[in-house]
Amino acid sequence: MAEELLVERLDNRGSGLARTTAGWVRIAGALPGERVKAEISGQPGRAELVEVVDASPRRAQPFCPLFGQCGGCVLQHFAAEDYRAWKRGLVIDALSRAGLETEVAPLVDAHGAGRRRVTFHARFQPRAAVGFMAAGSHTLVEVAACAVLSPGLAGAADAARALAGCFAATPKPMDIVVLASTAGLDVDLRGCGELTEPVRAALIERGRALGLARLSNHGEVVVEYRPPVVDMGGTAVVPPPGAFLQATAAGEAALAELVLEATRGARRVADLFSGCGPFALRLAREADVHAVDSGDAMLRALAAAARAAAGSRPVSVERRDLYRRPLLVAELAAREAVVLDPPRAGAEAQCQQLAGADVPVVAYVSCDETSFARDAALLVAGGYRLESVTPVDQFKYTAHVELVGRFRKPARGKRRRGRP
Repeated sequence: MAEELLVERLDNRGSGLARTTAGWVRIAGALPGERVKAEISGQPGRAELVEVVDASPRRAQPFCPLFGQCGGCVLQHFAAEDYRAWKRGLVIDALSRAGLETEVAPLVDAHGAGRRRVTFHARFQPRAAVGFMAAGSHTLVEVAACAVLSPGLAGAADAARALAGCFAATPKPMDIVVLASTAGLDVDLRGCGELTEPVRAALIERGRALGLARLSNHGEVVVEYRPPVVDMGGTAVVPPPGAFLQATAAGEAALAELVLEATRGARRVADLFSGCGPFALRLAREADVHAVDSGDAMLRALAAAARAAAGSRPVSVERRDLYRRPLLVAELAAREAVVLDPPRAGAEAQCQQLAGADVPVVAYVSCDETSFARDAALLVAGGYRLESVTPVDQFKYTAHVELVGRFRKPARGKRRRGRP
């Protein structure tokens, strides 16, 4: 039975929070200040929105007809100004919990033309169905198109559906990762296992008909019709299949601008968790760069792009698992700046080494405000000052926020007495 509840605030996932006699519950789709009818679900701490009894003046009309069904976007129904304040607040709250104080800049809107990379889920029920998962479930919501994708991904859902059809004889749940490149769609299939020869032949023929640039299976190229080139700040890069890229081109540019601003004047820079080089290739216009990552294929792509880039300074690459083998204090000694762009887990081991080093500047790019705050506290304890944090919104309408933190450590002779 539904009960009437007052929504007091949003949680860090974008759901409304309301008190019940049994404690707090999360209500997806509800906004602060609203009185709603909600039914307590079978999952602890969750309730399903039944009706908005008294709507907030901050409620907006979602632009996507699948909003509320598809689990991708969570806050299309929140007024733009309030949405931006909430997302910036995620960063402020994380820093506060870690005991850190610094300037948090206004949220940078980096949605741009939309996301250039998307993962579709494919299921056979019994025909090939392609889409996204409903919020908090494994139910597939079919999509013909997605409003937050870039024009370069137009037709991506149809292409994914056509490729999934090649597996109708042996249906398995699979994911289809599609990247927009300047040469066309770059597709990596996942979860379908080793390809039989008939399926491989069918995929090659279908990929040609679809005009794909490249088609891969679990990161192994099945066929490349044209190199899938991605522009990284004016440098052409051919990323390996399924490689990590920033979600939007505008997001990459915004993050890179902040990194370049933080490291300006440095002539010897280490780019850690470098990926294919969105920062290293830009930094190399003015500095010697040492790029470190665990992905061999991504480093090869970076190195090839750097060699072909006109006017690039030297870029060296090193394959290394920075979680198990972070750069040590002695290895950091020659660097005038370090750039960090770790996965969601953060870079705790590397920050422990940086805390003991004398690198003057650290630019930390993060996709998780909580792990960033933890690592920032380590750097501050080691003598760094957190000068600023800028949140960047390239996963618009979601609870995910990127950020760039700028840290500076004074020379030993200039540090206050008693500081590490």
